[in-house]
Amino acid sequence: MTLKTIENIDVSGKVVLLRCDLNIPISEDGEILDISRIERIMPTIKYLSSRGAKIGLLSHFGRPNGKYDENLSLGFISECLAETLQAQEIVVIPDCIGKVAKQVLSDLADGGIALLENVRFHIGEEKNNVKFSKSLSEIADIYVNDAFSVSHRKHASIYGVTKFLPSYAGLALQLEIEMLEKVLKNAEPPTMGIIGGSKVSTKINLINNLMKQMKYIAIGGGMANTFLAADGVNIGASFYEKNMLEDAKDIIKRSKELGCELILPTDVVVADRIEQGIDSHNIKITEISKNNMILDLGIETVGNISNAIANSKTLLWNGPLGVFEVPPFDEATSSCALTVAMLTRAGGLISVAGGGDTVSALNNAGAAGGFSYVSVAGGAFLEWIEGKSLPGITVLNK
Repeated sequence: MTLKTIENIDVSGKVVLLRCDLNIPISEDGEILDISRIERIMPTIKYLSSRGAKIGLLSHFGRPNGKYDENLSLGFISECLAETLQAQEIVVIPDCIGKVAKQVLSDLADGGIALLENVRFHIGEEKNNVKFSKSLSEIADIYVNDAFSVSHRKHASIYGVTKFLPSYAGLALQLEIEMLEKVLKNAEPPTMGIIGGSKVSTKINLINNLMKQMKYIAIGGGMANTFLAADGVNIGASFYEKNMLEDAKDIIKRSKELGCELILPTDVVVADRIEQGIDSHNIKITEISKNNMILDLGIETVGNISNAIANSKTLLWNGPLGVFEVPPFDEATSSCALTVAMLTRAGGLISVAGGGDTVSALNNAGAAGGFSYVSVAGGAFLEWIEGKSLPGITVLNK
């Protein structure tokens, strides 16, 4: 894929509408809990600012359903943005379209930065309304998308606006696609996927796509229970998806036909309920009793996965391998993640992770920093590795 990028374009004195994702997690009292998404857009902001662009930061926040909601105003993020940019002033604009927004952006000094109001306060955003898309375009000279995480949505600020302005990919978006293509299209073999999470139904397209190109796929989390049940294993009181048993059987069959080694649990960690500190036991899958709940992968299974990791050159990880939020059921995820991080740091592995709870699980393990790349995107990450085209990316192709 060849994207139109911001490198080698003249932005001096021009207003750049920079679509980013500032939909960051906050506590009930409004405290910012994670600034990963803010940190990701810093290279693009600094690049544009250093070349004299007048930057208007555009983002959504929460789900205001097309109307103003004081609790979802973006103004509170300006201070954090300024601190991350090391004291550069951020002008806050009370709307993202109209004469005032256009005038304030035009009046910025070259290299100046302004934060526009929540784009989802306008009902035309999620409807990809043509009139609203044009209104967004009228406040700027150039459009830059640096929000891979929302590029699977055909919204006005992602898709519609590109019909009216010269449009380019930001540095973070460009890096994200380069890393995903490195593990999907340009991977050095042998390749491996580690797929976890609770439901097969949310990952079936992903697994079917990866089986065509991966030598190994390790299955963990609650979804592994469905595979075990489909294989005739008694899983006791464990969660599983009864309506996905035939799909799981089909994946097991197809993996053999495609020459993809599916690594399923041979032993598991069980307890009678999910509770920190409760008695738990590492047992063979043939020893599961009716009251047992499978809450993590066992030591032997972790060893099997680790051996496959060691034999791989490229790895893609999506989803935790157990109930990582409740110790000790985080041990399989942590052990495998640390193995990936160690081999990556040693230069023997390219590793990319993302989607859903993956980032939290890897942070919990203290391993995220050791991966080649960790995506903070959710739905867009999953759709990309399922092999789907993303509307917000397609419009940036050369």
